[in-house]
Amino acid sequence: MKKILFLAMVALMVAVLAACGSDTEETEEGTAGAEQQTITFGVTPWTSTVPPTKIAGLILQDMGYEVVETNADAGSVYTGLSRGDLDVFMDAWVPMHQNYLDKYEGDIESTSVSYPEAETGWTVPTYMEDINSLEDLEGREGEFDNEFYGIEAGAGATIESDEIIEAYGFDMTQVSSSEGGMLAQAQKLMAQEEPVIFYGWRPHTMFNKFDLKVLTNEEGFFETSSVEVITNTELKDNAPEAYEFLSNWSISLDDVEEMIVKIEEGGEPEEVAQEWIDNNQDKVDEMTGE
Repeated sequence: MKKILFLAMVALMVAVLAACGSDTEETEEGTAGAEQQTITFGVTPWTSTVPPTKIAGLILQDMGYEVVETNADAGSVYTGLSRGDLDVFMDAWVPMHQNYLDKYEGDIESTSVSYPEAETGWTVPTYMEDINSLEDLEGREGEFDNEFYGIEAGAGATIESDEIIEAYGFDMTQVSSSEGGMLAQAQKLMAQEEPVIFYGWRPHTMFNKFDLKVLTNEEGFFETSSVEVITNTELKDNAPEAYEFLSNWSISLDDVEEMIVKIEEGGEPEEVAQEWIDNNQDKVDEMTGE
């Protein structure tokens, strides 16, 4: 009888251990196959970055992901993407940002195009009727107090603007600032109809609020940009559903500009983004594959 009880106890222990082993294997397999649940966006201090980021974030939340935003300048965003600290950047300007794509090749990739043919470059008010190209500035730098107003240091536009100054031999200094600081200075001078030259781009409300023109040039600077979504190369495997959605992403320049205006007029960014989603559900379904 004792022998039978002993054998029964041994059998029970073996069964328990086997069950524990099975649970461990299932847990390990489940962990190995788990999908990344948090998507981190890099957000530059540009008004054009906000609407696409908010829309994509809300859609990903509806898909079951947690969304985190990290504010940084462009250079830091690309560095974060390359290290895997960030997953997505919704506002890459190509070819302006091509240097970053080349630098971090293999760690980041262009996943989709938000909208093509975004205009960008050195900009003046239209009341400067005889300044229509960069070539028209030669010898007239003093009219602008020898200053060109740009955005933050490290941005692709800032780097290219320095290249323009060097290529043309302009007697000018680039004054780097935030987007808001640059526009405040430009607006102050435009209010007096004084000469001013600064960095402009669409989509942006500056073209809605002021009569502006982007200067042409014969050297190929500031080509028309394609605005693209950049992801780190691990996202495709770590969060395939999120990656698939982002690979189908697109939005019109006019829609982005309209949302920027609403936000600048006091609209909450999330509410403006949700309004776009509600009004474009067919497009959202197409991007999410539903």
